[in-house]
Amino acid sequence: MTLPDVSVLMSAVDAVGTFAFALSGAALAVQKRFDIFGVLFLSFVVAVAGGVARDVLIGAVPPAAIAKWHGFAIAMAGGLATFLAYPLVRLLSRPVMLLDAIGLGLFAVTGAQKALAYGIDPVMAAVLGMISGIGGGMVRDVLAGEVPFVLRTDLYAVAALAAGAIVTAGNVIGAPPAWAMLLGAAFCIFLRVMALFHGWRAPVSRWSGD
Repeated sequence: MTLPDVSVLMSAVDAVGTFAFALSGAALAVQKRFDIFGVLFLSFVVAVAGGVARDVLIGAVPPAAIAKWHGFAIAMAGGLATFLAYPLVRLLSRPVMLLDAIGLGLFAVTGAQKALAYGIDPVMAAVLGMISGIGGGMVRDVLAGEVPFVLRTDLYAVAALAAGAIVTAGNVIGAPPAWAMLLGAAFCIFLRVMALFHGWRAPVSRWSGD
């Protein structure tokens, strides 16, 4: 089986991930009764925040998400679709959650791979992959007045970190980058599906604030 060039693969998965996160941001904005500007703004911020944070940290400026119009257009399409057809998006809540899981995995692996391409240490490249995946969701929840989802017990940040770690491990052993990215994304999506539909959770302290 011949896989596409890594740069082509990264562009494709970035587009899918951008749309997935735009939907999740817009859906929360509609639930919070934001106006159309607020919905579109949140969809854009969620879609690009993780990638912008990663690019700034590794010195890839201007960040790819804002250097060209494509990411903006994809985010606006997702936000507008949610604003106009929210009942349908809500009806498809489980598919949208699955799409969010796909976006998380895709952003995590492309973030880790880009960090490696800029000469970042493999361990920190995995961390930057995680930041790419969870950054948008953290900003979304903070702007909407929610406790960031990644700080809860669901396997969200852990799944993104695992995806980044697989990519960097593949780089260390000399595996083809495209295979490592696909494996990392698949494992991240698997963990999220298990968390969403089977209740898998990260451990929490038995001590309470009291």
